Amino acid sequence: MAAAAQAAQLPRRIIKESQRLLTEPVPGISAAPSEENLRYFNVVIFGPDSSPYQGGVFKLELFLPEDYPMAAPKVRFLTKIYHPNVDKLGRICLDILKDKWSPALQIRTVLLSIQALMSAPNPDDPLDEAVARHWKGNEVEAMDTARAWTAQYARS
Repeated sequence: MAAAAQAAQLPRRIIKESQRLLTEPVPGISAAPSEENLRYFNVVIFGPDSSPYQGGVFKLELFLPEDYPMAAPKVRFLTKIYHPNVDKLGRICLDILKDKWSPALQIRTVLLSIQALMSAPNPDDPLDEAVARHWKGNEVEAMDTARAWTAQYARS
């Protein structure tokens, strides 16, 4: 389906959010809709400064379900990341992606929240129990592992 015809079928809100992401990018984040499916976004988050992910380039996918904005976007890391709130499949444990979602939130809010989660992992609400145990038991060592994974998997 041609992008123009596909765009005509998209809710106005998704079109507006997509345009805003392109014209007013979020610092440290790049998000662009796929040409094949305008509900699917290719996302890059640059590892936040003074986090173990600094210098890394993390690819994510974001998909807007049919009932967006009444339902949260589906987001996952495609780049491997050592983080207590991200599992081995790249799924993210973040309240606004689950029970704290509100239609008032936007794609950019979600991406900023993921960026903030990278700066401040929460091992008390983990998705990866082993990483969370490591983080709580020896934070310095866990952050070293996160830096090593960033160097190995998240180099551009």
